[in-house]
Amino acid sequence: MRARSIRAAGVAATATALTVAASACSAPGDGEGSGGAKDSAVVGIAYEPETLSPLLGFGKDGNSKIFDGLLTHDADMKLKPALAAALPKVTDDGTTYTYELRKGVKFSDGKPFTSKDVVFTYETILDKKTNNASKTELDAVKSVEAKGADTVVFHLKYPYAPFAERTVLPIAPEHIAGKQDVNTGDFTKKPVGTGPYQLVNWSKGEKLTFKANPGYWGGAPKIKNFTMAIIKDDDIRATRLRTGDLDGAILPPNLAKTFKGDGDKKTYAAKTFDYRVVTLPTGNKVAGDTAVRRALDIGVDRAAMVKSILEGAGKEAYGPVPTDSPWFTKGTERKQDLAKAKKILDDAGWKPGKDGIREKDGVTATFPLWYLTGDKLRQDHALAYASDAKKLGIKVEVQSGTWEVIEPRMPKDAVLAGGGAPADPDFDQYLMLKSALAGDGFNNMAHYKNATVDKALEDARETDDHAKRKAAYDTIQRELMKDPGYTFLTHIDHLYVVDKGYGDLSTQVEPHDHGLASGPWWNVEDWQTKK
Repeated sequence: MRARSIRAAGVAATATALTVAASACSAPGDGEGSGGAKDSAVVGIAYEPETLSPLLGFGKDGNSKIFDGLLTHDADMKLKPALAAALPKVTDDGTTYTYELRKGVKFSDGKPFTSKDVVFTYETILDKKTNNASKTELDAVKSVEAKGADTVVFHLKYPYAPFAERTVLPIAPEHIAGKQDVNTGDFTKKPVGTGPYQLVNWSKGEKLTFKANPGYWGGAPKIKNFTMAIIKDDDIRATRLRTGDLDGAILPPNLAKTFKGDGDKKTYAAKTFDYRVVTLPTGNKVAGDTAVRRALDIGVDRAAMVKSILEGAGKEAYGPVPTDSPWFTKGTERKQDLAKAKKILDDAGWKPGKDGIREKDGVTATFPLWYLTGDKLRQDHALAYASDAKKLGIKVEVQSGTWEVIEPRMPKDAVLAGGGAPADPDFDQYLMLKSALAGDGFNNMAHYKNATVDKALEDARETDDHAKRKAAYDTIQRELMKDPGYTFLTHIDHLYVVDKGYGDLSTQVEPHDHGLASGPWWNVEDWQTKK
């Protein structure tokens, strides 16, 4: 669960969502509305970012639209050059990465991009004063060196296998961001980058409006005006797509299926590493009890959740790694076994009370479970989880709230959370499970502590030997069976419905963070419209 990933983008109120949805095509010159010019598009997303500064984590997995990284991903998630002219040259037993930079690239304000901007970006992220909760993903970096204007060399402390994947993070302009407070400066909401689009306006809780960067090194985008309408409520997003105020939107399965008979729309399913999970914080006397955690882990009906909640658009989750990933550890699948779950609780001293709810040493087996208001998928998962828990004699009290309400309660209250990163298992598991990161924002939300897991996380991180890394992640997945700090429920396929006038589009394998620069608009700058 990457830092801040489950929060993803703040909390637009339903009333605000109604306002933006109603006004989504009101300004003819800003690229909004499906009935507008063929070089415009407006899409509905569920969340917005907390910041637009890559120095604080925006776009760290690439594909941010405003910025570029040294590398980027193609449709098959393979790395390819972006601001770098070629893939890096790796030497010194995997501890030196040399990037030759693309010549002639300029930021959207006309200033040249150079190696100094790369050094500035990475050094600033690693600075202790910078509030970037994902900086531990760059722990392997010892130093970044500029050799002339067109070469950058990274020196690593150890051979960190997925390091090239970390160089998709966006590069910020030193001449602008370097003159501001990194955490509070204007750059956090008015960014300048080298990407295919320039930000025109960011109305918090409403929309982000972009225009094409005519000087983009990759060629001027075909879609000249692009708007992301932030509509938190799933039903409102579907309604506005249906009435033509949106050209595309991300939707939960139950709403996406309502467009099957619409000849003007096409549904795209993106495979993902995105999971839904219940955090079981150690600070809660019930949720933090190992026996309760183990019982819930085998007491939930994951298959029923996939069938009824996701309508088949996903798969059962037994950990952060999907079952169809080569990193998944065979044999760690857990089927629902109510009898075994009850025995675990009985043996641990959790006995049913008169009302059927278990008790132990004067403590009743009950705890709250929070989900984000307006998120139907999380609500449905939370309710299903509570229903399964009740069969075991555990009372889970489902409650909804904004992240502002939920975050301070995370040390003691359970949360229906999400996470997932396809590029490498280190990106997700380290931030989610490392004991030293407990309580660090949205890292290790359960305050999970397991010495074996801690060691395996470090072992996997500090080698580029694939077999050794696989063994370490196998250890982690098996340990999560014995000592689960989370109940993993499902991995979700993201569903997008888009106007057919934009031609045949594609999707990538996606992370938990989705909608903003994922889905069919991951390459909106290349769309070939039929309108």
